[in-house]
Formats: sequence, structure tokens, C-alpha cells
Amino acid sequence: MNKKILIIVALATALGATAQERKLWYSAPAETWLEALPVGNSHLGAMVFGGTKSEEIQLNEETFWSGSPYNNNSTEAREHLQEVRDLIFMGKEDVAARLIDRHFVKGPHGMRFLSLGSVRLDLRHDQVADYYRDLNIGNATATTRYTADGVTYQRTVFASMAQNAIIVRLTASRKGALSFTVRHDCEFPNRHAMSGHQLTAIIDGVEQEGIKAGLKAELRVKAESDGTTTDLGEAIQVRGATTATLYIVAATNFVNYHDVSGDASERNSQSLAAVGEKSYARLLKEHISKYREQYGRVSLSLSTSANSSLETDRRLDLFAKEAGDLDLIALMMQYGRYLLIASSQPGGQPANLQGVWNNKRDAPWDSKYTININTEMNYWPALVGNLAETQQPLFSMIRDLIETGAKTAQQMYGCRGWVAHHNTDLWRIAGPVDGAFWGMFPNGGAWLATHIWQHYLFTGDMDFLRQWYPVMRGTADFYLDYMQPHPETKWLVSVPSVSPEQGPAGKPTPITAGCTMDNQIAFDALSNTLAAARLLDEPEAYRKQLSNAIDRLPPMQIGRYGQLQEWLQDADDPRNEHRHISHLYGLYPSNQISPYRHADLFTAASNTLKQRGDMATGWSLGWKINFWARMLDGNHAYKIIRNMLHLLPDDSKMRQYPDGRTYPNLFDAHPPFQIDGNFGCAAGVCEMLLQSHDGAVHLLPALPDEWKEGDVKGLRARGGFIVDEQWRDGTLRSASIRSTIGGTLRLRSYWPLKGKGLRPADGPVSNHLLTPAEIRLTTMSAELTDFQLLPIRKVYEYDIDTRAGKTYRFEAI
Repeated sequence: MNKKILIIVALATALGATAQERKLWYSAPAETWLEALPVGNSHLGAMVFGGTKSEEIQLNEETFWSGSPYNNNSTEAREHLQEVRDLIFMGKEDVAARLIDRHFVKGPHGMRFLSLGSVRLDLRHDQVADYYRDLNIGNATATTRYTADGVTYQRTVFASMAQNAIIVRLTASRKGALSFTVRHDCEFPNRHAMSGHQLTAIIDGVEQEGIKAGLKAELRVKAESDGTTTDLGEAIQVRGATTATLYIVAATNFVNYHDVSGDASERNSQSLAAVGEKSYARLLKEHISKYREQYGRVSLSLSTSANSSLETDRRLDLFAKEAGDLDLIALMMQYGRYLLIASSQPGGQPANLQGVWNNKRDAPWDSKYTININTEMNYWPALVGNLAETQQPLFSMIRDLIETGAKTAQQMYGCRGWVAHHNTDLWRIAGPVDGAFWGMFPNGGAWLATHIWQHYLFTGDMDFLRQWYPVMRGTADFYLDYMQPHPETKWLVSVPSVSPEQGPAGKPTPITAGCTMDNQIAFDALSNTLAAARLLDEPEAYRKQLSNAIDRLPPMQIGRYGQLQEWLQDADDPRNEHRHISHLYGLYPSNQISPYRHADLFTAASNTLKQRGDMATGWSLGWKINFWARMLDGNHAYKIIRNMLHLLPDDSKMRQYPDGRTYPNLFDAHPPFQIDGNFGCAAGVCEMLLQSHDGAVHLLPALPDEWKEGDVKGLRARGGFIVDEQWRDGTLRSASIRSTIGGTLRLRSYWPLKGKGLRPADGPVSNHLLTPAEIRLTTMSAELTDFQLLPIRKVYEYDIDTRAGKTYRFEAI
């Protein structure tokens, strides 16, 4: 079979694939890590290169980090806190920033995520034909296939979702033609042992910033074959086989953020014993079944073009130049869901800045949990994308941070509750890192806690809310103590703080009081806690305290350029295209800016987005997709997607590809690689098709003109609803909605609807899980003379009473 025929076969396969069987495919091995294909089961991650002379499978284990248990709380901050606040209120923010650098941010500044190195297979197939490799995100397997000397060789790699192991299956079409050698290498100090066709590598962790190494990783590779298998020094040799299987397991001595007494060897022995009891066929079947329990809940079909059949990197390269391949967007949405499944499962660690994949000795930004946007973005697809269980590792980290963050709140600020700043790591540090400019962000913990409330809104699970309410209350208690009355306005403001990574025009530092993002996150922390307290019948006195604080928060303000102000002062630069658009947190992921309730803020948000421009870093583009979806502007959201889907072959080629924002393996490019952009894109596509944050379940709220036809199944909405939608000629045709918990469903649609039990909506929505935000009135600059409200498309709203487990069908009239 020649390459042309192979491509035709691949074309037929791609076009015939269902939404569940999407693939990334290539006709050559990966030459760089950013061309390799990711597999993972949360605990283990692997990047598969698909080589022929040699194969590389680069490995990570989620708990292999530098350092050991520590904290970074400054013991000097509290005594200088009032001085810093006074300086900020006097307009001497630069002096305050120097005090913060000296007394608040003492380090260490976070540990880093480490690589286990690579398992390498010496294959020695120099001349090959009919080469093909893919990642099938429908069953979470990576396959490499080619012909050498008349023999077809195939490798299948998967990180088992059912077992704690990575499985590599090798086959040859001619009996006895399979021969190879297995070895391991790693740039960290390591040593190897061989026994019974099993290679064991012990990899030493590393110290960082004076924090000694507390972890060691053990990696094992066990080989089985129907040929001759031999232990050779520090390698395993397989000769004369037709089929061989490698079982790769890894573990560390990590138990939790304050305990490193675990037994990695015992864990690996248990993992190998579990897979050793089962045949390869059963392991594969159980893996696919377990994976599809999550992945198979959602499908998305958009139109294809001739380009839809091309190799993925070629397809990506053409997407920015030629219209029509909308199926690539569906692939990106499902790829984001795949990556979240592969990097975040119950019992594991949350997806970090690179998910669970990192090959570098010094990972970009340490691969930490950056909680001033990036970690939160990782989990945006979890609820709407019907992957709620992937949040469990995030919730587990939040539970740890309640403990470490309570100490930080008390020791540094004398506050109740708990706090986390803009970064944390495996050891759950909660103090500020990287200096005042970056780190003086006391809102990271409260932002994380909004995921608790959102989970409740999507599920209506009162037991869950009861269990996690103390997390929410802890963030509210912190704000009640930390916020201070502004001396001029008497508004309650967070001080000191920053609007992430930039300051107001004319100021030498971002250190400030009461920036808009502060106020919006504080509003959510206080309001969500108040709503939960009412549901749980918490004491009235506490509820009143929360309500009073909410009433004293600064309102959002519209500045002289018609923009939503980022700071209390009107200091935005309309030519500033900074990647962080933090003051639109209230638009997304929060629900504080509504076209139906706050037309002035909605218009100001649009002005801000236009001033910030349509190009940015990869993760920022992911956020902008969601912003424009919330603006109900599907065409603009689609434009941002097109900006994101620009090929960047490698970081070394940034000059030749200045607009490159997606790597050949569809990883998001900041650059460098950050996985949050993948998750932001996936969430944004879902948000274009379904919204439920603003008082109703809104069908096809931001459908682009070019998305003429399609269907989506399985998206989740607040209120416990699961939604299928079908559209033709840009018009909704039908929707099926399954109610999981019952209650009143309010539907919003641009098209009139008909369906059994449907009635025109009357009055406020009665389902509290769909209740919109109630915010303070806006203030507007006196210098603003020309401010035209955006036109809002007419909608139809209906109510229907639902029963748990029942499905309701509606058609557009």
C-alpha cells in the first residue's frame, strides 16, 4: 500500500467516523515533543512519538515534584499590613509595593512538576512504508503502524482508565518478526535494576529554593512476549516475537501535602499484580469501557470539507487560510474533553498548567497551579461538557488549601477563613509568590471555591453543598476581615491586591485597592455563601453580615472610553491589548453582566473586548471565546477560534509563525505550551451552543452564521438538565432536554417553540438553580458623552414543570 492509498484510507476513516471516534492522525513520526501524542489516566501521563528506528514514550507521574512539605507564609507581613494599606490609600502604591516585596513575599516561590524521563524502544526499522499514527480520542488509544521489509508492525499505547498502568502492545504481521530492546533514560539522577524481564528505575527528586527533595519515583517496565525475552544489563531484549506487551507503572512516596511516607515499590507491585491477572484484550476492553463512560456523554457534529480528511497538522495549517472545515472545531472541543479526562480523575491530582504532561527539566512556570485564571480555566469544560467527576481532584486540592490557607490568612493578615494567592503547588502553599507585581492577589482561593457553588447549581446536590459549605464560608469569612472601607467612598475593598499582571495607566505598579476583579470575586464569594447559608438554614445573624458586606461593595463602573473600568480610578488605556482581561470576570465565568438586566454593563464589556483586540496568547484566546459567547456574538467567538487555530510547528519557529497558537498535536501555545487554552476553547464552544447562567437555559445562544447545520448531544445546564440540540440553515430545529432532578425549566430561544407542557414564562424564574445575579447599580463617567447601548436580539421564554428522569422534546415553530 503506497502513501497515496494510505491517505485515501485515512480520509474514508475520518469522514466515516462518528463524533465519538475522532482522531488526530499523521503520516510521519513525531520529531519533537509538540508533535507527540498524549495519553493519560490522571495518575500517569505519556507522550507517544511513534518512531520507527526507535520509539520514545516520555512519562510523567502526577505526584513527582521537586521539594518536600513546606510553606511560604511570611511572619513579617502582618506587622506591616496597615502601613501598606495606608500607603495605597495615599496614592503611594510604589512604596507599598516595595514593602510587600520585602515583607510579604519571602519565598520559596513554588516547586515544579518533574519528568520521569522516557522509555525507549530500539526498533531499527530504517526503511519503512505506509506509515500511519493516530490518537483516537474516541477510545483513548494511540496507534502507530508501518511496513518494513514486507512486515506490518503495529503499536498500540493506552493509559488504562481501569488500571493504574500504561500498556504498550506490539505486533508483527509475520510470525517471529518482532525484535526490539527496551531501556529507560532520565536527566535526573537515577539507577536501574533488572529482574524477571522487569526494568526498575529509581529516580531521585530534586531540591528547589532550599527546599530539600522529599520524593523519589519508582518506574517499572515489565515485558511479556511470545518470543525470547532476555534481561541485558539495564535493558530488556525481545527477539523473534509476533506479539509483545509492555506494562509501565510508576509511583512516588507522596501521600499528601504534609506526608511523604508512602511506599512507591509496594504501589507498583500492586499495580502490576492487577494488570497481570488479565489478558491484553480484557485490559483494552475495560479501559475503553471506563473511558467512554465519560467521553461518550457528549457528541458534536459540524460540517466537513475536503480538508477534514487531511493529516491533522496540515489540516490545522489550512484552517486559518481556508473556510469550511468546521469539523476541526468539533475535534478541538472533544480533544479538550479528552485531555481533561486524561489528566484529572477522582483520587488524583488536579490538571496542572501542562495537564499531566511535561518533558522539561524546568517546566514552564514550574507547571504549577496558577490560580489567578489558569487552573480555573482547566475546569471550565467540566460541568457544561458533562465531565463533573473530573473536578474531584480540584475539590481535593481546595480541601487541602482550606488547611494551609487558614494558616496563611491568620499569620499574614490576622484574618479568619482561608486565603490562597495566585499560585500553589503539590505542597499546597497559600502565600504570595514571585513578588508584589504577580503575587499580591488574595483572591485565588475564593475563585477556586466558586467551582463548588457551580457544581451545586448544575446538580442540585444538597448533600454535596452541605459537605462543601465550610469551604465557601471560609472564603467569605476571609473577605469580611480582609476588606477595608475606602477612605473616600466608604466602599469595602480588598487591599492590598492587584488586577492580575498589570496596573493602571500612570502607575508604576499594579498594587492597588479594590480593583474590579477583586470586587467581582468578593461578590461571588459573599453572595454564593449567602445563598448556600439560606438553603442550609444557617444563623440569620451571619446571613445579615454577608448581606451588609455585599451592599457595601463597589459597583462596576463605566469609564470615559465607554469601557468597563479595571480599577476604581478611570485609568484604562483603550490601546492596551494585555492578555489578562480580569475585570470581565463578571461576564465570564461569573454571571454579573447580563444583556437582559444590565444593558449598560453589557455594552461596556463589549467596548472593553474590542479595545483589547482579537489576538492574544493561546490561553487568553480561550478566555475570549467564552467572553464573546457570553456577549451572544457567535461570529466574533468564531473569529477568536480561528485566531487560536493557527499552526505553530515548534517554539523555535515563533518568528516564522508569529500568530501561531496551536501546536501540531493540537496542544495550546501560549507559547510555550499551556493546556488551559485547550480547556478554554472546549468550554467556549459549549458556551456558544448552550448557556444557563442568566435566568434560563438558552438554546444556541451564540451560533455563528457559518455554522449552518449541526447537532450537539449531552451538554449540561444548571438546574440538572442535559440538553440535545439540532439546527439547520442556522435555525434551531429541535431540542431534547432530560431532567435529572425535576423542577421548573425556563427555556430561552431566539425562535418560538412548541412542546407538550410548555407555557409562556411569567415573572422571575422559580428554579433557584437558574437564578440570575442581583448586582448594584452601575456608575458612569461624566466625561462619557456618546454611549449607545448594544441592540439585543429578541428572545422567547417558556416554562415547563419537569420530573426527574423524564425527557422533554421541543421544536422551533
